[in-house]
Amino acid sequence: MRNELIIAALIAFFISIVLGPVILPILRKIKAGQTEREDGPESHLKKTGTPTMGAFIYLISGFLVCAFKIKSYPDMIPTLLLTFGFMLIGFLDDFIKVVLKRSLGLRAWQKFSLQIVFALAYALYIKVNSPELFDMVIPFTQKTVNFGWLSIPAVIFIIVGTVNGSNFTDGVDGLETSVTSALLAFFIFASIGVSESVGMISSIFLGALLGFLMFNVNKAKVFMGDTGSLALGALVCGLAFSLKLPLYLPVIALIYFAEVLSVIMQVLYFKATKGKRIFKMTPIHHHFELSGWSEPKVVAVFATVTLVLGAFVLLFI
Repeated sequence: MRNELIIAALIAFFISIVLGPVILPILRKIKAGQTEREDGPESHLKKTGTPTMGAFIYLISGFLVCAFKIKSYPDMIPTLLLTFGFMLIGFLDDFIKVVLKRSLGLRAWQKFSLQIVFALAYALYIKVNSPELFDMVIPFTQKTVNFGWLSIPAVIFIIVGTVNGSNFTDGVDGLETSVTSALLAFFIFASIGVSESVGMISSIFLGALLGFLMFNVNKAKVFMGDTGSLALGALVCGLAFSLKLPLYLPVIALIYFAEVLSVIMQVLYFKATKGKRIFKMTPIHHHFELSGWSEPKVVAVFATVTLVLGAFVLLFI
């Protein structure tokens, strides 16, 4: 099994490496260039025009290799469907913004509604086909909890919250790619003796992401866009539910949650104090940038935190 995981990861890695030079010219041709926020860090303005929607590099690679493995590992299907669904939401948003040149993309209520629809579909799939996954492990114990009739709303809340945390994390070259790669490494180890399907899909997408990182590391030649960040958040959720570990997400995916919570805190404090701020800028990776951290340092620290938290959690599961 170990060799099979390694080979699958390597194949996905090399497919991403090959796809990069194929997809990048296409993105440039359709003028899928990123427009940086004017209220963002000044150093980011020079990134305007960098191709986005580069997530197709690792998504095509990951889905393609999974397709060859799906007969042997059919339990991958619900996670792949969840990932694909959120990829579609992100693609629709990116396409409207960068190709149709409508800067707002999907309106917030449209994006949120679609996220709820796909999360609900996944929750209903679990209810019908794998109701045992509603038994979630209580962090740092060997016990599980089932929320009963609240299970479906709980699943929706966890997925939507995690996915948006993943979305906010995508704001520095290589950050989302590196943090999620660390999470996938955690799931590979967590799946040992528990779920071969989780180990396989984690290995495949880890290899695909590392291949994409060759194009996304500072200074990035391409960004993943919402197409990728929403898909990755959904992938992480699917893997967590498959192992009954969604309640561990605030720990292992602390960076995701810190990013989205920093935005919520900033907005609420700004309104309550009529203009004051807690952070220099949110999401919180921008706060560290404006505090003097380089982009590579932000990536290194955030990815390391994720790796350390993952290793810590492995002691308890």
